[in-house]
Amino acid sequence: MSPKRRLTLLASLTAATALASPCLSAHAAGTDPWVRAWGENAQGQLGNGSLLPQQTPAAVTGITRDDVREMSGGGGGAGTAANAFAVALLKDGTVKSWGSNTTGQLGNGTTTAQSFPATVAGLSGVSEVSAGLNHVLAVKGGRILAWGSNASKQLGTGQDTTNPYKNPIPVQSLDKVKDVGAGCDFSVALRQDGTVWTWGKGDNGRLGTGNNTTRETPQKVPDLADVESIAVGCDHVLALTADGTVKSWGKGAEGQLGNDSTIDSNKPVDVAYLDAVARIFATSASGFAVLDDGSVAGWGKNTDRQLGDGTNANRTTPVVLDALQGVQSIAGGADFTLAALDDGSVIGWGANGAAQLGDGSTTTPTTTTTALPPGSGITHLTTTMTGKSGFAY
Repeated sequence: MSPKRRLTLLASLTAATALASPCLSAHAAGTDPWVRAWGENAQGQLGNGSLLPQQTPAAVTGITRDDVREMSGGGGGAGTAANAFAVALLKDGTVKSWGSNTTGQLGNGTTTAQSFPATVAGLSGVSEVSAGLNHVLAVKGGRILAWGSNASKQLGTGQDTTNPYKNPIPVQSLDKVKDVGAGCDFSVALRQDGTVWTWGKGDNGRLGTGNNTTRETPQKVPDLADVESIAVGCDHVLALTADGTVKSWGKGAEGQLGNDSTIDSNKPVDVAYLDAVARIFATSASGFAVLDDGSVAGWGKNTDRQLGDGTNANRTTPVVLDALQGVQSIAGGADFTLAALDDGSVIGWGANGAAQLGDGSTTTPTTTTTALPPGSGITHLTTTMTGKSGFAY
């Protein structure tokens, strides 16, 4: 048997074992090498070769944690509107994709879904990747490639009306790009000079350019400088500046801007009561910040207790989450949140009706619950943008 075929067979057997034995998948994670996924799977977004939902973390076929530089989940929804998918950037600079493909978001030249990872042909040398609601952005040599839906000009192709793009194409104008973030029908880029550029759908002010106009090409966000990192939700954006403060813009109805308001903002505003911020994370409609002292604060949508503050009230300003310590990564979908801790474990909170917390049940917990135990070797997480699937690597 060839090594390649042996690897594929081993991955399939590992995934099948995880499906058949919920307890085994959680405790085996520290000793096996695979990326893990759980929750909804109707579009094959868990990448294990099936369309069955998964209540515990199961292996993603053929992708080891050591091979992955970055993963990003995209899409979500339910019924005929469901379009969940995922992409993985490997350390060799290639990209794999799987799941729904209704808008060409897998970048494989078709609109046919696939329930297992496959390489995006002709794409190499990639340094960053981000999946949005229905499109993907990738950085290669400081420039951006994009694919998927272009219905709201989120691919940045100018006046070209082609839709969708089923293969990667260049975004106009930008170079020296450090990072990218794909949201719901819009795109964000952070350049090496600390400026932020946006394009695509302008509703709710999500482009941060002072109006709600849809843009066909990248535009610089005014009055914003020295940005070190960005985090993009469905309809809002967070930006961490060099002085440790956080800016936000876009939709504010659930408090996700953190500025003590529920009003949209089409230009950057300050997230209140935050300084000395080390890292930021945006979930679908919430925000989280890890401070220099290791403490965590959250704000935004909380109707399903996805902030983890013990209430179900939306928060318009950051609230300190005393129960969270040692957080390495945070990700969340429409109604749940996951955190990877420094002991290698993965915990979650919020809704769990689709097993999106990965704890082997569909019961919504009153506090945090465990998807993967300490020693699992997990350092990073992602989820589908507005869906109910989680990924750990």
